[in-house]
Amino acid sequence: MGLAVTAGFLVWAVQGVNLRDVLAGVRQANLLLVILAAGVATLTFPLRTLRWHVLLRDPDGAPYPLRPLWNATAIGFMANNLLPARAGEFARAWVASRELPVRFTTALASIGVERVFDGLMMLALMALAIAAPSFPNHATVGSTSLSRIAAGVAIGFGAALVVAFVVAHKPGPWLALLDRISGALLPPRFGAKLRSVADGLVAGLAVLKSPGRFAAVIGWSLALWLVNAAAFALCFRAFHLRVPAEGALLLQGLIGFGVAIPAAPGFWGVFEYATRLTLQFYGIGATLALAYAFAFHLAGFIPITLLGLDALSRAHLHLGDLRGAASRSP
Repeated sequence: MGLAVTAGFLVWAVQGVNLRDVLAGVRQANLLLVILAAGVATLTFPLRTLRWHVLLRDPDGAPYPLRPLWNATAIGFMANNLLPARAGEFARAWVASRELPVRFTTALASIGVERVFDGLMMLALMALAIAAPSFPNHATVGSTSLSRIAAGVAIGFGAALVVAFVVAHKPGPWLALLDRISGALLPPRFGAKLRSVADGLVAGLAVLKSPGRFAAVIGWSLALWLVNAAAFALCFRAFHLRVPAEGALLLQGLIGFGVAIPAAPGFWGVFEYATRLTLQFYGIGATLALAYAFAFHLAGFIPITLLGLDALSRAHLHLGDLRGAASRSP
């Protein structure tokens, strides 16, 4: 299914475009600025590690060492580039549980909390781009205005955060309800396994009970997405695109939500289509938009993939281990 989605979006992205002209556009770009943009984008992964350092704590609230968290982060994002079905999310949690005294489900829940913060932060920054005078009022996706779509997604992420807050602060009633349902529907062995998973998930939400850690996560999330937007904006200069800096906030948001669609490893096709769609709002033609998309995507793909493979080697693991971990994960 992921391959079909990727093929469909690639066809959609290159529709009406001469690929030779796209290649010519890539050749005319400032290569040094493209490489610099890729380097800035790669800085977001250490920032993710620092944020995870705040999110994921031991039962006493003490932080885990940074090195294992970095290894798990690099391996996870490398796996998203090379393995299907977003296996990197499960691989990251599995590596953390292997390198640290933490439950797989607790690590996975903390990654889920990350994703909620990512979604809300991208939406907040997208709102700034939409409110800017440079934003074209006619921008729509299909027949729906972009601002309406962003508002709908914000409601969804906000609701998820509210539910997580409620469960984190008062887990007892929810766990008791789960016990009653599992007791009525499942054999005791499976009910006990489900309860163990739920306990791990609740532990992963602990950051929501600490105002200081919660504020720190917001701060790291803001830093992460501003650095990421700076990489997109720097690449605008590499291709001499007349796109305002706030356009990078919109671009990273649409790409961020676009790659949530189940696709082949590396999010090829979805990334390119989302880029073409966004840049056309600012009057950039399809050929130049695709040249930008392919160059930025490839330049950003290589560093974290190599860093992840290096971390995988140092952890004495193989890609097959990650595939197996993902397939066995609940």
